[in-house]
Amino acid sequence: MRHNNNILLMLALSPFALIYRMVVGVKNFLYDNQIITPKEFDMPIISIGNISMGGTGKTPHTELIVDILKTRFQVAVLSRGYKRRTSGYLEVRADMSYLQTGDEPLQMKRKFDDVVVAVCENRAKGIRRLMDDYPDLNVVLLDDAFQHRRVKPGLSVLLNNFHHPLSRDYMLPYGRLRESTTAVERADIIIITKCPENMKPMERRIMLKDIDPKPYQYLFFTTFEYHRPLPVFSGDTSVFDGDLSNVNILVISGIAFSNNFIEYLKDFYASVQHLKFRDHHNFSKKDLLNIQAAYAQIHGKKCIITTEKDSVRLAEHTDFPEDLKSAIFYVPISVKLLGIDEEYKQLENQFISYVSTNKRYSKLYKNTGLG
Repeated sequence: MRHNNNILLMLALSPFALIYRMVVGVKNFLYDNQIITPKEFDMPIISIGNISMGGTGKTPHTELIVDILKTRFQVAVLSRGYKRRTSGYLEVRADMSYLQTGDEPLQMKRKFDDVVVAVCENRAKGIRRLMDDYPDLNVVLLDDAFQHRRVKPGLSVLLNNFHHPLSRDYMLPYGRLRESTTAVERADIIIITKCPENMKPMERRIMLKDIDPKPYQYLFFTTFEYHRPLPVFSGDTSVFDGDLSNVNILVISGIAFSNNFIEYLKDFYASVQHLKFRDHHNFSKKDLLNIQAAYAQIHGKKCIITTEKDSVRLAEHTDFPEDLKSAIFYVPISVKLLGIDEEYKQLENQFISYVSTNKRYSKLYKNTGLG
């Protein structure tokens, strides 16, 4: 019955998917044939993004690239600031509200206070402003920009979720794809994200065949590492000392795909109850009451766990009851490259060599008297 419903849904949505494919195809044709010319800058530009709707881990992978580059270069991250209530160019400060900046840019700024983070819906204007404000800037990372072609990056990074192979997906609105799979050819680096940590060689070969990278493309596989929970407000983390198999948790998540996160938690805790919200969800007072009611139903040793991205939004709800504030924790995540050490060095070298061989960087380097 479910299979039949899927077929009917596909038939109903296929005309809209065809129209969407044609519109996107025309746009890409205009760019590919230089009928529309993208903006180019005398600045290393690295684009990070995907061609599917959410859930590939763009922010943690942008943070990985920041981590690789920030000790050698002056780095800026430019995002559109999804769901923010401001407009135009805005440089992000750690003490701002996510309503001004969007949750992901604020998360990055709080993690890398020495890195410039800005938001602007017009990426070309944002880059120009960054170059004007920071003359010694060495590189700009464009977060979630692979499918936005008004700016020509010097290096393009495409992310795709291991659990959603491109060959088995469809164009919007029936599937998740924002572009056809031919867009993969624009990428310089392809990263398969959210892989099982113990990924089998056969699974790697299947993904390799699915992506079928060109000779000029580099393919890497990553997974998430989850770290010791930290308080969203000011909780006592001693609850996480020792054996967790007697701790019951309420999980709050407002991310695109939470399955990996939930499965990870189930390996450690006695019971896991999950309140799931839409991606980038703005928590309301009604949501807080529902969280409070759900938590009250859990007995024994307990706490509330949320994601790093959700913690940015939850932290601004100072009207949480005090006893609930002390029970809410988030799990920091980082990206781990799967494979041998040489693969990480290869990935690292791709970014470092791109920035360091750029003319702008060479000129700045010489001006310091070090070159």
